[in-house]
Amino acid sequence: MMGQAQAQIILDGRYIQDHFPGIGRYTYNLIDALARVAPDETFGVLHNPALANTRHPIAALARHPNLALRETDISTFSLAEQFQLPISNCQIFHSPYYLKPYFLRARSVVTLFDLIPLMVPRAVSASARLLFRALATLAARTATRVIVPSFATRADLITRLGVPREKISVISLAADARFAPQPAHVVAEMRTRYGLPDEYVLYLGSNKPHKNLATLIAACEKCKIQNSKFDWQLVIAGANASRDAATRMPVTFLHDVADADLPALYSGARVFVFPSLYEGFGLPPLEAMACGAPVICSHASSLPEVVGDAALLCDPRDAGQLADALARVLSDPALRDTLRGKALARAKQFSWERTARETWRVYRAAITPQG
Repeated sequence: MMGQAQAQIILDGRYIQDHFPGIGRYTYNLIDALARVAPDETFGVLHNPALANTRHPIAALARHPNLALRETDISTFSLAEQFQLPISNCQIFHSPYYLKPYFLRARSVVTLFDLIPLMVPRAVSASARLLFRALATLAARTATRVIVPSFATRADLITRLGVPREKISVISLAADARFAPQPAHVVAEMRTRYGLPDEYVLYLGSNKPHKNLATLIAACEKCKIQNSKFDWQLVIAGANASRDAATRMPVTFLHDVADADLPALYSGARVFVFPSLYEGFGLPPLEAMACGAPVICSHASSLPEVVGDAALLCDPRDAGQLADALARVLSDPALRDTLRGKALARAKQFSWERTARETWRVYRAAITPQG
């Protein structure tokens, strides 16, 4: 492990925790890949061991000889992070979230994934929207460079926050290497443990307003009524999956799926459906494609950038259109095979190594800006 005084680039690994599942996954995989693609650079990683983290083995990062963990007890929501983080002797500080030390002597990079509070106003209160706008704007203005995961998010930052286009770098995310088609016996064992039927339509994510689960359920109801010969069940999986999201049709809720079981859950799905109204990137459809699941998703915001022509795209506000897409996929084995083949090919275009290489280029540009 490298000494703390040697670290030139410091990443805020405090977001590798259960409270930030998506951001934590991004941060962990980025750090792991950076250490591999830039072996001659030294990296420091802030880490608060008191924070709950059941998904990502922080200690495993220490196997990289060019990476040092810097322990701190300062939380991600503390004013103390503005003054007391152990980030001396660094050229670049990278925060994966808009809550960050805003006034640093070192150059800084911030990753802004989305503007959900501004783009989907009903997702949060008016006061929360005002606070988010102020802090996200401050994060972008005080950073040397801004990373976003999609061109859709870049457009949002330009139009909603006034961030200069030349300051923003678009760098895609990726599915972990473990997301791959699983053998039939692994899928069968997973179905038995979770009590799932042989045929299921899968949604994985939260039940926040922008995820649009009411439309998903309405579409599934329409599909069931119009195509009663199909024997399948809707499965809604996610950390806060709630029975409150369902109304008239039976739904299986999985609110505590182990990370290790996600590849089998995706692989066993007859079709994966993601009807979100807004996404900064949308990892679940990419993970599903990497596992060979046929995908139906909305044509909103960044999602077409992620799935390309490898999924059926629908208007997220049109339950009838989504129901028709479901009926097409469920009734047509040849279409499912076509979508599986396209999905696997599309998913291979994304990798954490590519994400890390492009992020490394942003660091170098921030250290030695042009002009």
